[in-house]
Amino acid sequence: MGKPTGFMEFERLSEAYEPVESRLKHYKEFVHTLSDEDAKVQGARCMDCGIPFCNNGCPVNNIIPDWNDLVYRGNWKQALEVLHSTNNFPDFTGRICPAPCEASCTLGINAAPVGIKSIEHFIIDKGWDMGWVVPQPPKSKTGKKVAIVGSGPAGLAAAQQLARVGHDVTVFEKSDRLGGLLAYGIPDFKMEKTVVDRRVAQMEAEGVTFRTKVVVGDKAVPAGINNDASDFVSAEQLKKDFDAVILAAGAEVPRDLPVPGRELKGIYAALEFLIPQNKEVQQGKKNPINVKGKHVIVIGGGDTGSDCVGTSNRHGAASVTQFELMPMPPEEENKALTWPYWPYKLRTSSSHDEGCSRDFAVATKGFVDDGKGNVKALKAVRLEWKNGKMSEIAGSEFELPCDAAFLAMGFTNPVGGLLDAFGVEKDARQNAKATTDGDGCYQTNVAKVYAAGDVRRGQSLVVWAIREGRQAAREVDAFLMGATTLPR
Repeated sequence: MGKPTGFMEFERLSEAYEPVESRLKHYKEFVHTLSDEDAKVQGARCMDCGIPFCNNGCPVNNIIPDWNDLVYRGNWKQALEVLHSTNNFPDFTGRICPAPCEASCTLGINAAPVGIKSIEHFIIDKGWDMGWVVPQPPKSKTGKKVAIVGSGPAGLAAAQQLARVGHDVTVFEKSDRLGGLLAYGIPDFKMEKTVVDRRVAQMEAEGVTFRTKVVVGDKAVPAGINNDASDFVSAEQLKKDFDAVILAAGAEVPRDLPVPGRELKGIYAALEFLIPQNKEVQQGKKNPINVKGKHVIVIGGGDTGSDCVGTSNRHGAASVTQFELMPMPPEEENKALTWPYWPYKLRTSSSHDEGCSRDFAVATKGFVDDGKGNVKALKAVRLEWKNGKMSEIAGSEFELPCDAAFLAMGFTNPVGGLLDAFGVEKDARQNAKATTDGDGCYQTNVAKVYAAGDVRRGQSLVVWAIREGRQAAREVDAFLMGATTLPR
């Protein structure tokens, strides 16, 4: 806990944002970390609640009250050690996690919850600034070799854990840089890629080997999925060369929208827009999609849709509209009904604040051709929801100008060719089938092949990927050595 009476004395202070008119001119991060004094005050708000529900609200079970107290007392380095004991990459989650821990905060029952995410962000940035985040190479090597397919947060977390206990770890990535969607997908204005690069450098110093531009298992990567590979490694070769394999390739297949006019030019899956923008910012390669002066419609109300909104605004779009199939949530949650679980409420992102018209309970019916094969308008209809079922409202059809449409309706499953190449059994949603508890958890039906992160659980949060990567690493270590000292 922090100060015993802190929650009654101090108000929640959110991190400051760079003004909209300024931040729209660049792709750098615009959220300002708390000052030392402000962090202490926010840590002081952590109350002696008896049962810290925030610990369980956090997928990696961060020991939140402990590091809140340490921040309040100015023990920055010890706070960093406690934070790192459960989370390999708080610099990722402190920037892009939606903070389910805050939804579970006991103070949040009748007041603004403790600003856990902002304190986490402060701790890790302080750690890097002070030079406290250093490589932790193993004291001895085991002689065991582990291959990890995918360098997203699940793959990186598993790799770091296994390297630190002495295994020789090689991470294979089909893109030309490491990080998965952290590198190619999430815009730089939400997380600059130097944040990933410094972690990669730390892991290389710990003994992890990274191989980029390598596709594993199946050369035929579907269109629309980023693939910079110039080399190929078969599933059989990996199983032959390594003592264990972890599949952590994510869920990359986007949900499509099969409506009339879908084939028109100007209609894209979200990552067809976001990944080239990452490459333009990082490498100077021009994004082939430019929406300056265009009427943009984003279909899908989640984080990926929000990323399309923010990027479109930075391009200088004439207008940005975002559609959501579900009805508009209430502005405030029913805490008596939902606490300590993730609440159903309206969430407005920084990208929405930059300029966006949002419309709810809308279904897209089709796209209109300009006569030259380009999209010029979108046809939609309003929906009525009753008992969880939707129906179209008669006479509510409407049409909007649309020069570019981005489909941001989520991702359905991992690339099937990868799982097929390894012979991995799939669940009903076409994800890798593996349990998360009990003997042999995270292991697939194929001997010494494990699965973790979105490739196993489906589209989810970065913090869940880190959790699964850590837990899968523990199971692999136990499999290889007969016992493990890695935490669950």
